[in-house]
Amino acid sequence: MKVKAINRVEQRETGFERKGDLKQVRRNLNPELHPFERAVEYTRALNAAKLERVFAKPFVAALSGHTDGINCLARNPKRLNSLVSGSASGELFLWDVPERRAIYNYVGHERAVKAVTVSDCGSLCFSCGDEGVVKMWRVPHAPLGGVTETVDHHPVSSFDAGQVLRGIDHHWKRPLFATAGEKVEVWDHERASPLHSFVWGADSVESVRFNPVESDIFTSCGNDRSIALYDIRTGNPLHKLVMQTKTNSVAWNPIEAFNFTCANEDCCLYTYDMRRLDIAKMVHKDHVSAVLDVDYSPTGREFVSGSYDRSVRIFKYDGGHSRDVYHTKRMQRVFGVRFSGDGSYVFSASDDMNVRIWKARASQKMGTLLPREKSKQAYNAALVKRYGHMPEVKRITRHRHLPKAIYTTGKLRREVTESDRKKQLNRIKHSAPGSIKTKPARKKKIVTRLE
Repeated sequence: MKVKAINRVEQRETGFERKGDLKQVRRNLNPELHPFERAVEYTRALNAAKLERVFAKPFVAALSGHTDGINCLARNPKRLNSLVSGSASGELFLWDVPERRAIYNYVGHERAVKAVTVSDCGSLCFSCGDEGVVKMWRVPHAPLGGVTETVDHHPVSSFDAGQVLRGIDHHWKRPLFATAGEKVEVWDHERASPLHSFVWGADSVESVRFNPVESDIFTSCGNDRSIALYDIRTGNPLHKLVMQTKTNSVAWNPIEAFNFTCANEDCCLYTYDMRRLDIAKMVHKDHVSAVLDVDYSPTGREFVSGSYDRSVRIFKYDGGHSRDVYHTKRMQRVFGVRFSGDGSYVFSASDDMNVRIWKARASQKMGTLLPREKSKQAYNAALVKRYGHMPEVKRITRHRHLPKAIYTTGKLRREVTESDRKKQLNRIKHSAPGSIKTKPARKKKIVTRLE
């Protein structure tokens, strides 16, 4: 069987880009003709690293309109231009991101909105808060060309939970959603009472998230410092992990079905494999205060976190330290973060009543790129990757300007950590061999695991 593939090179098909372009001359790759090739490449890599930092302008826009601090965010899985935000004053806005304005105001909440989620079909939105009532809303399409004024919308349906609700998430394939409060409950769109109710020790549950791959499995984190896993098919809890400090939020990796990352009060994030909860796969450090929210990119290769220290950080899924940090002078405590549907932008919701839009790659050029620009960017990225281990290139690519409060607190935390490490080494040195057992950092924060 023969398969014929159509292969078109963009530059060859479109001809020359400019009227004055010359015909390309093929380069002789004989190394004897280029004795300083490595030195020239290193200089180009150094310049590419410098230019990347010069053009690093991550902030895109701020969406203002709320009258109180914003507690939660939700993106539409079917539409790139749709974003929902809920505030402490009970406001719930649907934003048209390209137009940078609120197109719908969902009227119905009288108290703070704690969590919001959008259904898998993208046409329904669910919100909950201190009232103990889940409200279901329609999510209409944003009209072409934007709108001139914000339109009020009222809820389609309500579900009375009889408890203060702190978290909500929708099933990725079925018309179900889960709520978190004094207990974890699973609801159906068409029923007024919950299908399942789970109680496992916690007096209050903070957050709940469905697995996007194994969609019948979801996880929750409670005030008793626990992370619990549930399965809708069996109607029973699966596992429970108790840590030394409380977990505020959980996010599943959309590509690796078994891995999830939790945002903890101890300034770190921990990635676990649900099949082996006795040790963390990775500990992600750099925040200097409690981490309040976390969300994965659709590619599963990186995630974004928001912290009480008024900063947003982007981590690689297997990286111990953040690859970038975003902050502004006016941005306050970050309560919610989300990646855009295409992974190109990051949204953050903070206590200063603004939703901010950031570029996922700080130096990325916005708009359409010419073939010449694409090849140049790819070449520069390859050079920086090739020479990234060199001291000068490494120093430039890693350096970030931080607010004074974050810088001094981070420096103090490093000094304390180093002091504890030296003290532990001295204890081991002056004790009988084997009398002191040390735990790796990936196990140190785990208290116990329950089945």
